[in-house]
Amino acid sequence: MSRRRTLGTQKKIALLVCAAAVAGGGAFLAANASNAAQTAPEARTKAAQDPGVCQGLATALGNNQRFIEGQRADPDAQSQARIENREAVVAEIERKQAASGCAVGESAQDPQAAQPPQSGQDTGDQAGDQAGGAAQAGEQVCAGSTVTLSGEGGAPAASSNQFPVGTKLRVTNLDNDKSTTVEVNSVSGSCALLNNAAFEQVREEGKFLIRRALIEKVG
Repeated sequence: MSRRRTLGTQKKIALLVCAAAVAGGGAFLAANASNAAQTAPEARTKAAQDPGVCQGLATALGNNQRFIEGQRADPDAQSQARIENREAVVAEIERKQAASGCAVGESAQDPQAAQPPQSGQDTGDQAGDQAGGAAQAGEQVCAGSTVTLSGEGGAPAASSNQFPVGTKLRVTNLDNDKSTTVEVNSVSGSCALLNNAAFEQVREEGKFLIRRALIEKVG
């Protein structure tokens, strides 16, 4: 065999090896790209596998947005401060939606909640006085309502669109029998909306919505 033919054969072998390596590398990169494309939705599905997490955050977001709309529709001297506070709460809820793999900005409102008060007075308005006055101490109120959190900090407290400031409510999570008694300290777009500290006292691990709640007026 001539030297020329030997070199030609070796060159062909080398080219075949390179082609195989390139093909293998391409397959490897394609597999990695496919895995990367699947990672985001898989992580999202895993984080949001409990629909109560996303639904609770969506309800909390909707209640706060509705409160802001009510303040803008019929403002008073304190409306701007309330709006700024609730806008910060909305931003915090959206951060929790992102961290939990939920659709950021997804908003829902408690279907059982009455319409929010238009005056937005923290000292109690006509709607709050009517609803609060109709219920006696120890009586169940807001039957059928779900309960979620407002996203606000501070000591355990609640906000409501039916009871004036100073009203005491006992909220019981019937799924774990935990309860908390809190005082209404502001207006919201829901019958009973717990702040972060109060919600932590009664919620189930990893959930942002209490589907089976017993709400009682106790003072």
